[in-house]
Amino acid sequence: MALKNDILYELLSAKDYISGEDLAVKFDKSRAAVWKAVRALKADGYDIDAVTNKGYRLTDSNNLISAEGIKAKLRYDADVIYCPVIDSTNNECKRLLADGKSGVFIVAADEQTAGRGRQGKSFYSPAMTGVYFSLVIRPETTLQNVVTATTAASVAVCRAIETLTPLKPKIKWVNDVYLDGKKICGILTEAVTNFESGIVDSVVVGVGININTIEFPADVENAGSLDFKVGRNDLIAEISNNLLNIALGDYKLFIDYYRSHSLVIGQRINFIEKGKITPATAVAIDETGGLEVLLDSGEKTTLRSGEISIRKI
Repeated sequence: MALKNDILYELLSAKDYISGEDLAVKFDKSRAAVWKAVRALKADGYDIDAVTNKGYRLTDSNNLISAEGIKAKLRYDADVIYCPVIDSTNNECKRLLADGKSGVFIVAADEQTAGRGRQGKSFYSPAMTGVYFSLVIRPETTLQNVVTATTAASVAVCRAIETLTPLKPKIKWVNDVYLDGKKICGILTEAVTNFESGIVDSVVVGVGININTIEFPADVENAGSLDFKVGRNDLIAEISNNLLNIALGDYKLFIDYYRSHSLVIGQRINFIEKGKITPATAVAIDETGGLEVLLDSGEKTTLRSGEISIRKI
């Protein structure tokens, strides 16, 4: 199993064929052991081209999620854990934190059976049609609170999509990512507090993106998909790289990007708080990601609570 994973990492990182002999020397194994590991990878679903006197190469048709595939594209040191099926990647992160796992890490899955969204909603997460993952960030970064981390995550998603595709997504406050008027991404951020100290120990940022999901449950409103061929490992890694860039880098560049990609500034909206619907006009995003609105009475207020949702009129 270890050799198979090592070879997969090498194949994912390589730009050309790698000879069986080079792999055997690198990992101090026999050529037969390398061939057996490659055969096991093919059985797992990886399309590997084998050419005499050239070696092995992953073909362009591969789009399977793997810890090795994500790790090969990361620019930061982070553990990566892959689960074919999980109830929720956020839940798994919190279980790992409760068991004492430290550092920055990612949990990714092909399918979630109980994916969660904001305000207690579920997030539809069918197998093989999207990316579902969670990134654990530590509080010593600038993303110490849930609101800031949530807005930063939406920026990280949009930047990644713009890097890997020609598409131009927008952000519906607080953190829903839209494309052509349809929601393609949900983000759920949760703070994990140390029981004894009462201080936030970690922030878990969960991201779910519909890549080529076609059918949605009847209760899922206004959902769409990226509908563009993109490497799922590449997308997970690029979002994580961008989010860690924000966490460790320039906050002003992040908030300026967030403003420039707003779907609601200048729009008439309804905001719903504690069941009460209030019409207003969205006028600006403040320095911490709050939505400044002008009420019909002429009064200005800033929306900050994660329990508020907004809708275009």
